[in-house]
Amino acid sequence: MNASHILLLIGLYFALLLLISYFTGKNDSNEDFFKAGQSSPWYLVAFGMIGASLSGVTFISVPGWVESSQFSYMQVVFGYLAGYVVIALVLMPLYYRLGVTSIYEYLEQRFGWVSYKVGALSFFISRVLGAAFRLFLVAIVLQQFVFDAWGVPFEATVVLSIALIWVYTFRGGIKTIVWTDTLQTLFMLLAVGLSIYFINQSLGWSLAEFLESEELGAYSQILFTDSLADKNHLVKSFLGGMFITICMTGLDQDMMQKNLTCRSLGDAQKNMLSFSAVLVVVNLVFLLLGALLFIYADRFGIGTPLMDGTPKPDLLFPEIALNSGLGPVVAVTFMLGLIAAAYSSADSALTSLTTSFCVDFMGIARMPANLQKRLRKRVHIGMSLLLIGVVILFKYVLDRNVIDGLLTVATYTYGPLLGLFSFGILTPYALKDSRVWIVALVVILLVSLLANLPPELLGGYEIGYELLPLNGLLTFLGLLLIRRKPVGDPVV
Repeated sequence: MNASHILLLIGLYFALLLLISYFTGKNDSNEDFFKAGQSSPWYLVAFGMIGASLSGVTFISVPGWVESSQFSYMQVVFGYLAGYVVIALVLMPLYYRLGVTSIYEYLEQRFGWVSYKVGALSFFISRVLGAAFRLFLVAIVLQQFVFDAWGVPFEATVVLSIALIWVYTFRGGIKTIVWTDTLQTLFMLLAVGLSIYFINQSLGWSLAEFLESEELGAYSQILFTDSLADKNHLVKSFLGGMFITICMTGLDQDMMQKNLTCRSLGDAQKNMLSFSAVLVVVNLVFLLLGALLFIYADRFGIGTPLMDGTPKPDLLFPEIALNSGLGPVVAVTFMLGLIAAAYSSADSALTSLTTSFCVDFMGIARMPANLQKRLRKRVHIGMSLLLIGVVILFKYVLDRNVIDGLLTVATYTYGPLLGLFSFGILTPYALKDSRVWIVALVVILLVSLLANLPPELLGGYEIGYELLPLNGLLTFLGLLLIRRKPVGDPVV
């Protein structure tokens, strides 16, 4: 599949998204942009959230991670499942009862203005970095397999990618996203299923023969329980996954904004619980695909692709799909799946960043009605430019597997949110609101120092994703130091 064919496919795909945007963005109101008029069917949101949660990072990076980590990622996924239950039963009732547009408005009602801004800023930084990770991944694939052949610089690839997202979200916002995410999830799952089928066929295997093969056994260890000091130990991975989900979904405006478009709390809870069960199975399928890719590469002598002279396992899937002679069906479905996976998370990130900045930092609800829509559109452009800058920066500073980098960043940036929400829900205390930012800053610095300690100083103990609950716990303890006696009934 050559570069011209890939560009034609991208053009047709975005034409379809623009068609959806035309019909869903006719109203062009802030109410539809931010909350879709609270009229989204729960099953539509649930299906679309599969693609948004997996994203291009899972589509490319999870299969590429199998060689070095086997199926240990499933330990984190099991933790995800527990986290989704907490979100459905604890956080969703809170958000629906308060009727918030931005979930961080809860912090203002519970503690005050500074706590609200600290929470909103934590999300803002987290989502900018998370969205940039995802967009960076799709940009390097497009660069490697399309634009390098034409001498187009990486920076231009990034600008084009984000400009396309802006075009189909600038009118409909979250109302458009709910529908485009559904389409994109379908394309992504079809791509994975067809890739597994055709690669097995090329290897002369049926699916049953692949699952029973000795080659798969070399990659498929799921549970790692030898030493608690290891980074991927079961307990550490499970707890880390649970808290990552609570933070990256339940305390994240991007993910919760979709759930808040459902007609009722009950619908939103059905969406969350059904989606989480399906997500476990889908992640396992991605890991199976990863093992199959490395088996195929070993069988046919395909080396790990290089980027700037460095091996990039994240690029093995596109290398095999596009350049190994598996045929046009695999190539076409891979590109559709990649584009769908990447943009299903990036488009909602752009919309949620616009929502958060307008509601949490600009106070758009207090402005004259004739200015609100104009402000929203300007902020939408500003968020697009910000993402462009961060994605380009990543090309020069990112030196690890993308999903590992994404989850590591989450352990720092979501800690203040975890601590603040936990304190608000679990205690009756008020806070000395003006000092909350100091606690958040000190804890992040402490956690950063701890994360960078060499294992030798800790008796060989490797710090992993348990850093996130530790971050939240330290924030919680720090907030206890600045607590005040409750005044009236707390908002819980």
